[in-house]
Amino acid sequence: MSFFVKVTSARKPRTKDVRTISVFYAAILVVFAVAQLFTFDTFTELISSYGLPGGETMGYFLASLLVVAEVFALPFLLGMTISPAFRWVSMVLSWLAPLILLKLAFWGAAINETVSSAGFLGTLVSIMPGWWAVFVSIALAIMAAWTSWGLWPGGLPKAKK
Repeated sequence: MSFFVKVTSARKPRTKDVRTISVFYAAILVVFAVAQLFTFDTFTELISSYGLPGGETMGYFLASLLVVAEVFALPFLLGMTISPAFRWVSMVLSWLAPLILLKLAFWGAAINETVSSAGFLGTLVSIMPGWWAVFVSIALAIMAAWTSWGLWPGGLPKAKK
């Protein structure tokens, strides 16, 4: 066992389409993260205004977790040279970002009609919440699943003889 972690290159993608989708998904996450970080002080207040169970604390926690998940999902999506453990963490965070967005979009559309913005772009651009935001979040989750399948960091299962 080595004391220092060794970095490894990402595995070769299964198809060319997976690389294209992962870069597109990464670009979307970068735009979301930059917009949310640019207005982070009001973005946390926006998420708190959703009236989530757990109150204001849950809103601040989800806003922070969303931005962290979007930023730290990028190494996996872009195929950067990182340690195998962090590659797994980054992959899980690439799943977590659309799941948080899905929860917020569903909550805003179904439960709380008084929310002023969907929060995809923070409070930089006011985007009305609605069922379309749920479908956009589902599309992001599909992209996350597709990139995870195509860029899976673990060993591929061996065929039986």
